Amino acid sequence: MGSARPKIVILLSIILSHMKLKLPPVLVFMVFSLLMYVLSVFLPFGDFEFFGKGFLIWVLVGSGILVGIVTVVQFLILKTTIDPRTPSKTTKLVTNGIYGFSRNPMYLALLMLLLAWGLWLGNAFNTLLVAGFVGYMNKFQIIPEEEALTRIFGKEFRQYCTQVRRWF
Repeated sequence: MGSARPKIVILLSIILSHMKLKLPPVLVFMVFSLLMYVLSVFLPFGDFEFFGKGFLIWVLVGSGILVGIVTVVQFLILKTTIDPRTPSKTTKLVTNGIYGFSRNPMYLALLMLLLAWGLWLGNAFNTLLVAGFVGYMNKFQIIPEEEALTRIFGKEFRQYCTQVRRWF
């Protein structure tokens, strides 16, 4: 039975290595949103309230929507791909506008919406799932995208990475 464990680890490693750039980030967002809802239903403790919670929820939702729209419009104006599963089709390195503050503002917008959802659900344990979303996006979406963009844009992209943070 001891030898079965390494085989499972190897199988899991193989499966996970094929997850890079496979799932659309919006689908990942929806899965984590659903998991957050399920957690809040089946783990009924961890509730929290604080002054300004409703206001903060609206700020996060509004900011998330605004950032998401601005980034998509910026990509459409520059006529480069907005499909994050195919970074090899990128024709232009976008470094101005909101991309001067975050290398991944589209994912930051999804993160803000998840944070707002977690606040609305009111279960503190959802912060763990939000952290899981960030971890998943870093490993299976952002790092593979950065590798592709480094191959395409080389020194220009590496320089951009030294000037602008990954998330914010």
